[in-house]
Amino acid sequence: RVDPAMIVLVTRGERCLLGRKAVWPPGRFSALSGFVELGESLEECVVREVREESGVAVDAASIRFVASQPWLFPRSLLLGFTAQAENERIEVDQEEMEDVRWFEASYLRAALADKDAADGFNIPSKTSLAHRLITGWLKDVEQQR
Repeated sequence: RVDPAMIVLVTRGERCLLGRKAVWPPGRFSALSGFVELGESLEECVVREVREESGVAVDAASIRFVASQPWLFPRSLLLGFTAQAENERIEVDQEEMEDVRWFEASYLRAALADKDAADGFNIPSKTSLAHRLITGWLKDVEQQR
């Protein structure tokens, strides 16, 4: 048996939605994630988790699978997606997340290039699916210019 979980980078133009949990290292932000509930499709999970954690509505038709990786819980598989936001209004669920914010691609690019100038901002390691989603999106934004 495998318990699927998803992680999604939600974007709107040249901004992406990242959140942080209180238990994470200071300054750590990541793509939003959660476990798939019984009877729920992966796409339904993406829409639900983003809405629950951030209040942001996702365009279900925009959801795209990117990659997967084993997840740190036993019997879990993490599936990575991108999705477009329908709105930008954030309502953080304080029980789920400590903070959720929109980040400009230019800020992320600069913060990742010079960690000292980023005021402690950081994203998960290069081996993580979250890192792959964020840096892949940054490359896409750059190519679209």
